[in-house]
Amino acid sequence: MKLNRIYTISGKIVLESGLHIGAGDTEMHIGGTDNPVVKHPHTNEPYIPGSSIKGKVRSLLEMRSGLMNYTGGKPVSASVLEKELDEQQRKEAKMILKLFGSSGADKKEISRVGPSRLSFADCSLSEESRDRTRDANLPYTEVKSENSINRIKGTAENPRFTERVVAGLSFDFNITIKEMDGDVGLVEYLLTGLRMLSMDALGGSGSRGYGRVRFEFEDAEIQKNFDAAMV
Repeated sequence: MKLNRIYTISGKIVLESGLHIGAGDTEMHIGGTDNPVVKHPHTNEPYIPGSSIKGKVRSLLEMRSGLMNYTGGKPVSASVLEKELDEQQRKEAKMILKLFGSSGADKKEISRVGPSRLSFADCSLSEESRDRTRDANLPYTEVKSENSINRIKGTAENPRFTERVVAGLSFDFNITIKEMDGDVGLVEYLLTGLRMLSMDALGGSGSRGYGRVRFEFEDAEIQKNFDAAMV
């Protein structure tokens, strides 16, 4: 197995609705929110963790493949190749493992697919969004209040306050790809996963309208292939 080249797919992620990716803050602050978003500790600017994009794209591709029937809902690992899969499922399993990797414990099969091809960088706020927000003295985030409705009384109950990165901001993203001998169709498969993400949601509370995003690629050919990706 030989590494032929390493290259990057880059562009912008544009928020079409508020985005919540939690910071995991276990402290409650007076006047604070229940669910703050993740921010850079030095600049206090929101960012999108690369792990959030990687995890969501992988989960969508695994849902699409039907391999969850064999994994019990856990991430696809190399051991799934020992199952009785049809030709398409085996093909997709190998693509998922090549792109995203597998546990080092799966030594029997991992040598056949090799190392993870993808590396997702954290997505920092774009210079354009940073300048526009600062020039207009606008906040990067908003606090959205939510509650549940008592079906009998018709009254609001259990109020909660969630911080979201405001719609309209954009973030720079780049994904590094290692191309090995015999790799065919991996970029197209990745673009399918990214296209599915653009049709679903990133972060939390997607069913309530959060996390709608749009991908804008720097490479025109990549953008064309992304727009034409079958989902």
